[in-house]
Amino acid sequence: MKKDRPVQIVAWDKKYSTGIEKIDSQHRHLFDLTNQLYNACFSNEDELDAKFKEAIKKMVDYVRYHFESEQKLLAAIGYPEYQNHKSQHDKLIQDILIAVQDYKDGKKHTPNNFVRTLKEWILSHIAYYDKAYSTFAIDQLKKGLLTEKTLREGLS
Repeated sequence: MKKDRPVQIVAWDKKYSTGIEKIDSQHRHLFDLTNQLYNACFSNEDELDAKFKEAIKKMVDYVRYHFESEQKLLAAIGYPEYQNHKSQHDKLIQDILIAVQDYKDGKKHTPNNFVRTLKEWILSHIAYYDKAYSTFAIDQLKKGLLTEKTLREGLS
């Protein structure tokens, strides 16, 4: 089934906002990339390979960039759940690499299955785990245990 217009499998909503603009901007871009991957799945067989490979490469590159950015921030603010958060990031990167290999191995439903897995991961991770560190950061700011300067430096 080929779609004439791009479809959104995930849509940004303010409920996913961390209140940290740089992180929220990166999250919105992850939503866009997830939608690009999803729409690549509707390509005809001749186009699917090229479109999926291009979309997955963009996703891999951006996920690594975003995770490095986020982990730098978590280290700067002294987030107590840093290791757990990093482990979740590492697991998603592994899942992406496995999906890429499955696709290379000719498993036909890999793109669709992977996009749905990615959708669930992004929505749950941002809604729960990323909101948790943003709540921690805001609380630390209110208590005077974290400064805006430290927060900005963690994002640079």
